Amino acid sequence: MSTNWNSGLLSCCDDLASCCYGFWCCPCLACTVAGDFKESYCLPLCDIFSPAVFAACGIPLCVPPAGLSLRVAIRHKYGIKGSLCKDIATSCICVWCNWCQMHRELRYQSGHGPVTMQPR
Repeated sequence: MSTNWNSGLLSCCDDLASCCYGFWCCPCLACTVAGDFKESYCLPLCDIFSPAVFAACGIPLCVPPAGLSLRVAIRHKYGIKGSLCKDIATSCICVWCNWCQMHRELRYQSGHGPVTMQPR
């Protein structure tokens, strides 16, 4: 049974804590997402250093490997609808939104319920 992502890609206003955290320190949010998914906290550093290393060897790299692989793994683990093509586009075009959406999904899947803005 396939489901949709718990929140939309551009639903940052539903979870301002993640959005602000991701905006001001995207590597910190990315490392948190990797750790929450039981992967190495250092995995997202591949997205930071890989383009420079590959470019030094003359190989262009435009797809962030950690962001893409975690997105695909999360989607498959929780039976979320989508395709590899959409995952590549999302990981390349909306890097911060991708990490924020994955963070919200992991929080939802861990039993914290849907992430919503709380009225004051």
